[in-house]
Amino acid sequence: MINEIKKRLSSYHPADSGNKADREHAAVLLPIVMSESPALILTQRSSKLDSHGGEVAWPGGKKDEADESLVFTALRESEEEIGLRPSQVEIVCELRPFISKFGLEVTPFVGLIPAGVELERNEDEISRIFQVPLDYLLDDPRTDTDIIERNGERHSVPVYHYEGFKIWGLTAMILLEFMVHGLGLDITDR
Repeated sequence: MINEIKKRLSSYHPADSGNKADREHAAVLLPIVMSESPALILTQRSSKLDSHGGEVAWPGGKKDEADESLVFTALRESEEEIGLRPSQVEIVCELRPFISKFGLEVTPFVGLIPAGVELERNEDEISRIFQVPLDYLLDDPRTDTDIIERNGERHSVPVYHYEGFKIWGLTAMILLEFMVHGLGLDITDR
């Protein structure tokens, strides 16, 4: 399965986002555990946080001025949040950027990590680290699709539930992008 994902993503080229110079940037990592049953790592943010408290999210965050690139941002934030060292990640692909509800341009990166990597959550930011098996995603197990309007555009936003976690909003939109381009799902009818 991992080889198929790498093959699909190697031919994926994200569309130009029409990047606005005045927009702030952020980056997230979609870490895939390379095991017999590959899985994506997600987090549940601490409910103590002012922004997105208690929500499911990818490891990542805002780009600092000192960050040399967005991939650096994604790796730095992943190490800060879940203890995943950059040397443990093989970046496979950059997905298209998304605009958050707060106006941040968020660039997702897909990365492979070895099975058995020890992760340690930053208790100030993350309440839980969990994995969603890729096999679970193969049939697009969304439980609902929300329609949101942002900047005069309508967006279909999937909602997924996995073992008590609700994956929705920007996190689900990024997950869906990965499912289409990384897993090869045809979801045009949803």
